Amino acid sequence: MEDSKALQTDVNAAPLHPIVRLPFTPFYDDGGITLYHADNRQVMPFLEGFDLLLTDPPYGIGADATASKNEGKWGWKFYGHSNWDSERPPQSSFHLMLERTKHQIIWGGNYFTDVLPPTMRWLVWDKGQRDFSLADAEFAWTSQNKAVRVFNYARAKALKDGKVHPTQKPVALMRWCLELVPDAETVLDPFSGSGTTLVAYKLEGRKAVGIEINEAYCEAAAKRLSQGTLF
Repeated sequence: MEDSKALQTDVNAAPLHPIVRLPFTPFYDDGGITLYHADNRQVMPFLEGFDLLLTDPPYGIGADATASKNEGKWGWKFYGHSNWDSERPPQSSFHLMLERTKHQIIWGGNYFTDVLPPTMRWLVWDKGQRDFSLADAEFAWTSQNKAVRVFNYARAKALKDGKVHPTQKPVALMRWCLELVPDAETVLDPFSGSGTTLVAYKLEGRKAVGIEINEAYCEAAAKRLSQGTLF
């Protein structure tokens, strides 16, 4: 975290509103949606006061290698070896995310139970198709003290979004997540990938900040956000 501490000396120490101009040039910035091409550990120390964290961090299961093996199949695209999923984010990243947001929804939460507190509400994406090799469902940890909720959305329908990122979630799933936190006007996604969370918030007419370390995925996200008809 030494780099982020050094960067902090360049700005006023007063708390910042989440949607502000930072000492970084946005990769995309339009209509209340801002995307930074950066390591989120360098950007997050400048941010605070978001209503919602909605994100899908690396699980540490080697999804990048799977994308390479399956390129051209089932809608997969491969953007070169980057080892982005070779390990999980450090515990310090989870501290930063939770400290800067009021509510949290973290997909892949079952991979992070050792760094996240126990919770009552888990979200389940039921993919509607049973497969012996692919997961039948995915799970999100939330900070809400409410009942578990399940979203039924077929894997085949999800592919209609256009498979850009190996662990890309459907826009419909992210919009459903937003319905569960209806008062959230601002969202933070420090692992933006191909920008699905940002697309969902743009469709809802609300504000969002995303951060993505892979430039190719930033380009894909900016392209999706720039399209007249979002999916």
